Amino acid sequence: MVGAIKFKIAGIGGVIILALLANPTRIPGQSIDKAGLVLEMEREIAQTLEQGKIPSAAVALVDRTEILWAGAAGYSNIWAKTEAVPETVYLIGSTFKTMSMYALLGLMEQGRFGLDDPVNDYLDDFKIQGDDPQNPVTFRHLLTHTSGLPADFGPHPVWGSTVPPPLEVYLRKSLRLKQPPMTGTVYSNTAFTLVGYLVGKLSGVRYKRYIQQSIFDPLGMGDMAFEPKSHMEERLAIPYVVDPKSGRHVPAVRTKANVWPAGIVYGTVLDQAKWLIANLNHGVYGEHRLISEKTFQEVMTRQYDRFTGPISAGWLNETTGFGLTWWMSVQEGDRLFAHSGSVSGYTAFIVGNLDKKTGFAILTNGNRAHKHLFALAIKALDLIEAHRK
Repeated sequence: MVGAIKFKIAGIGGVIILALLANPTRIPGQSIDKAGLVLEMEREIAQTLEQGKIPSAAVALVDRTEILWAGAAGYSNIWAKTEAVPETVYLIGSTFKTMSMYALLGLMEQGRFGLDDPVNDYLDDFKIQGDDPQNPVTFRHLLTHTSGLPADFGPHPVWGSTVPPPLEVYLRKSLRLKQPPMTGTVYSNTAFTLVGYLVGKLSGVRYKRYIQQSIFDPLGMGDMAFEPKSHMEERLAIPYVVDPKSGRHVPAVRTKANVWPAGIVYGTVLDQAKWLIANLNHGVYGEHRLISEKTFQEVMTRQYDRFTGPISAGWLNETTGFGLTWWMSVQEGDRLFAHSGSVSGYTAFIVGNLDKKTGFAILTNGNRAHKHLFALAIKALDLIEAHRK
């Protein structure tokens, strides 16, 4: 059952609904001041929506075994005044890269490749153009944005007359180095499109099916999909941008992209919460182990000390650097992993504290709202600790 608490947020258009999961579960071995936590989260979410000009957000707080609390605020459709709920479907963007990474590493554990193997050795129909055999692009480079491959995107309106080309066609044309590997970090959607292709090639299973079988199904992610399933469509949030002249929200164009394996995926914050739990539990969800403990430790280790400092719109501090895909940081002695996602009209964020075993996930239909979500994430993690009994 889903209950509702109403409160007002200035500048967002009147009454806002905060939907809660009834009877949130407790932190194992401890209790939590549920009422106090919810009250403070209401206030923080309200301020974030107002300050970030975000129409709606769905939020989840977790520990390593369960969802502690999930809620939503604002309008997923401003025109229809449709109130967001935890089951609202948003585009999760590049937070999906971390799932694709797990799928690839599962194949590594089967002996299909090594992290420091040259990627070109595994490509037949095309190669990485400009790759130097004396300084080759490796699988580790792909997963740390140090490959030198470009960012790229290649948008196509969902209801337009063009569509993304097959992966092989896109990669044959676009797989060219922008700079030699390890020159620096270049956030590369192209690299993760190649990751998607390699998952399919090395597994012998179509990429989308492999992700469904190895990630979505084991975690019970019934509302996670590359294209929204029929049961998800009526819960889709409209993407919005702020018109610079009027200051009002206007719908953004829904897009597909040539680099769709890098983050054109739809889901709910409840399924994002499951992904957080699997990572807080060292690659285990319920009875399913996705990757080994050894591989998990590699994933959560900052790979290159020379490439450190705040990522994206300022996350988090000078300790931040790439693990394997996840952003790794240390704050007040705790190890944090995180990743954002952003496609026109949507911003997502997910963060976990490996030492406190707590996490925060948020999906929004606000445009480029990273810094506001980053600030809310830190406050949310602090609030969980503050309300432990």
